[in-house]
Amino acid sequence: MTTRKIINDPVYGFITIDHPLILQIISHPIYQRLRNIHQMAFAHLVYPGAVHSRLHHSLGAYHLMCSALNELKSKGTEITAEEELGAKIAILLHDIGHGPFSHALENELIKGTPHEAISILIMNVLNEEFNGQLQTAIDIFTNNYPKLFLHQLVSGQLDVDRMDYLIRDSFFTGVAEGVIGYDRILKMLVVHDGNLMVEEKGIYSIEKFLVSRRLMYWQVYLHKTVLSAEMMLVKIIRRAKELIAKGISTIAVSEALNFFLQNQDSNTPIEEHLDTFCQLDDHDVMATIKNWCRHPDKILATLCRSLADRKLLKVKLQAEAFDPAWVNEKKKEAAEALNISFEETDYFVF
Repeated sequence: MTTRKIINDPVYGFITIDHPLILQIISHPIYQRLRNIHQMAFAHLVYPGAVHSRLHHSLGAYHLMCSALNELKSKGTEITAEEELGAKIAILLHDIGHGPFSHALENELIKGTPHEAISILIMNVLNEEFNGQLQTAIDIFTNNYPKLFLHQLVSGQLDVDRMDYLIRDSFFTGVAEGVIGYDRILKMLVVHDGNLMVEEKGIYSIEKFLVSRRLMYWQVYLHKTVLSAEMMLVKIIRRAKELIAKGISTIAVSEALNFFLQNQDSNTPIEEHLDTFCQLDDHDVMATIKNWCRHPDKILATLCRSLADRKLLKVKLQAEAFDPAWVNEKKKEAAEALNISFEETDYFVF
């Protein structure tokens, strides 16, 4: 089996995969599923270029992890080959537990289970499949490894996950405020008393990193139109569940999505349905929404058509809390315009 591959990445150039286990993980269907999950959910409705996937981000974070580990080793930090492999696998799989449209539908399809918890469950399944070779990666990911700086590289204030998503999201949206000097930050990394730190002369690059992150949140991740689309998706799933609970036929296009919609009250732990979860991606949801555009329920059909055609709900921003009387007036207008009950306007005015 080939033990070295290069992947051409639009952000960093060539990313090198040079270990047979990492190649096997990347080739696994569970990992390949990340190709079909948008990194930024509905941000492409505002920034048309933002169509990159969780797989793009995962490989980018892996590339930065390789650079960070090489830098630390060059400064005398002791990192064994096993620890290096573990850290690379941990970052490669850090988002493996994301469901369709990532954060937008988190806690909607599966209640009370964050994607990090699902990531650990999937990593345990892969660990069993690969005869325990992922144990170090799992220990690093869950912060149960003695060398704390390895976990801090995966998840911390200066982790390579945040570095990559800022650089990548900035690149694909065209929003220059997210550009950071990641190469300088990596050069400034050191380990002191077992913790990840930055050399004093790198402080300005860190300040720029923090400011860029804040600006990207306000300008991109929390963009009012992006939030509108994501909330419409949430309302669609909630309406579908409400109709199912009333016994009204509301069928998804895939068995996997259908399972999680139909079994909303099940107390069965997610680990028993992990195989089904790993069949879910953005395609299941969007194909279902296109189907539901013709659903007999007016509310579900209207929401689905609006999202599919990018006729999004308008967002009004103000510094003070909205007057309940004003909100009720808007609800009455919606009820009249759509010919629905006052209670049902919660799907359109909120």
